Amino acid sequence: VQLQASGGGSVQAGGSLRLFCAASGRTLSNYVMAWFRQAPGKERVFVAGVNRLGRITKHGDNVNGRFTISLDNAKNTVYLQMNGLKPEDTAVYYCAATDRYTSIQYRENFYTYWGQGTLVTVSS
Repeated sequence: VQLQASGGGSVQAGGSLRLFCAASGRTLSNYVMAWFRQAPGKERVFVAGVNRLGRITKHGDNVNGRFTISLDNAKNTVYLQMNGLKPEDTAVYYCAATDRYTSIQYRENFYTYWGQGTLVTVSS
């Protein structure tokens, strides 16, 4: 599967953005999907995940209640709705997929397929 991430941009604190991860090659219902982010000088960390068919979602503690991951099987796209953005949310956001597991994984090494990343910048 090939993943194409988009939707990043610059926004002021308190604003919202919606990230898109469009897939081609195979249907996303075969994959566990996730968003990770990497801030400058820091490791890539888990943001949110959704299991196959989008029945279960998990969100990282730092974004819980502000970000929402969702899966549209008809459009073969995963979304990350980000509300209440903070300067510390500034990072490159990556979408990832794995077909080796049926449950959401929190570590990047469990994911096989990656999008190219999209930059989110939040100013104070």
